[in-house]
Amino acid sequence: MSQVIAALQPLLSSPLLLGADIGERYSHDWSSEPACMPIAVARPASTEEVASILRTCAAHAQPVVVQGGLSGLCGGANPQRGELALSLERLSGIEEIDHAAMTMTVKAGTPLQVIQEAAAAAGFVFPLDLGARGSCNIGGNIATNAGGNQVLRFGMTRNLVLGLEAVLADGTVVSSLNKMLKNNAAYDLKQLFIGSEGTLGIVTRAVLRLYPRAQSRCSALLALRDFPQVIDLLHRLSRDFAGGLSAFEVMWDSYYHYITDHVKGVASPFAERFPLYALVELEGGNQQRDQMLFESVLGEALEQGTVIDAVIAASQRDRERFWKIRDGVAEIGVFIRDSANFDVSVPISAMQEFLASIDKDMRAQFPDLTKLVFGHVADSNLHIICATGRREDIKPLYKVLYDTVGRFQGSVSAEHGIGVQKLDYLYHSRTPAELALMRSLKQALDPQGLLNPGRVLRREP
Repeated sequence: MSQVIAALQPLLSSPLLLGADIGERYSHDWSSEPACMPIAVARPASTEEVASILRTCAAHAQPVVVQGGLSGLCGGANPQRGELALSLERLSGIEEIDHAAMTMTVKAGTPLQVIQEAAAAAGFVFPLDLGARGSCNIGGNIATNAGGNQVLRFGMTRNLVLGLEAVLADGTVVSSLNKMLKNNAAYDLKQLFIGSEGTLGIVTRAVLRLYPRAQSRCSALLALRDFPQVIDLLHRLSRDFAGGLSAFEVMWDSYYHYITDHVKGVASPFAERFPLYALVELEGGNQQRDQMLFESVLGEALEQGTVIDAVIAASQRDRERFWKIRDGVAEIGVFIRDSANFDVSVPISAMQEFLASIDKDMRAQFPDLTKLVFGHVADSNLHIICATGRREDIKPLYKVLYDTVGRFQGSVSAEHGIGVQKLDYLYHSRTPAELALMRSLKQALDPQGLLNPGRVLRREP
């Protein structure tokens, strides 16, 4: 250990953090997965420094854990014994906004919110958006292929990256900062790094796709009777809004009423309680015209019984009140302890049966279960929070739900990644042939297994 630290010290523009200087921040992400202090923390400020660190670590067979904003939920950035932490926090900044190409070139440690604000100041929008926007970094978003609130219209992070630069485990820099939407020149190598959670290489820079900023936004909170109405509403809005539907967030009564009953400053605009709620938004180019269309389509849905009650936002303040209910999940940690938190996807056509199945199986084993359900739904994504108040029940809850995901041919990770948390369950969503190919890629790009070892794929015996 002392040899690799001595070799690294002269390579960096900022000293390695050692011992008590490391601090608690670098010891864990937002997950509750086991972690320990890294042997040291390197904070490179350039791609060249990242390359030098990895070249030196390869020479000393030193394993490395990559850290961004440390907002991950699957333990992927948690140091394991004997690992060096490579933090990208100093590799931050916006290099260029190309107005003609509608692109932004950024460094990997740039916070997502900084990118959003810079895009807005330039008259554009970068549509990736999630609750951790103020703390997560774009490199981590790319490494986990983050989803968020606008996947329905703009797709996952993968759809928003035109080019990137990454450093391989041996220090080789692979730079392909492409700005073109069409570039079909052989293998699209950036896809190797997007969603691979830092196991194949470390993303250092990226070219992001920007979009024209919407000139209008219409928002409503809708009450529904059952899940078939949810599907009917989704199809209706997708058709009648002609591609302008930008948000379709569904909250089951368990989640909605828990938030409105427990979270300070959050209240339901409805006088009654309903089984399901949908927060929907239309974005377009003319507020008056789009508002008329929005109200007309929702009025028809009310008349035909697809929706049983509706509140349409009359101001930005109303819109924020609606989103406070949806985003209230960030506030419930003080009320629900030792919970199992799930980010899964299942085919929309099977969603109702899936939820009924897990409810039956879980309550048979855990009669005092608290279960909250919400999700993006239109992209097949559900978020489920389960708790009994007993920490020892977390792993059994994982097994019940992930086994059910497997039976319904869903994914154990819709948007948060695998990390270490879901290693035991990845086989539910990937075939043996797929897993073998993943191991071959890992062996080819990181033969010593030094980059984020034991994440996504188990270490080879």
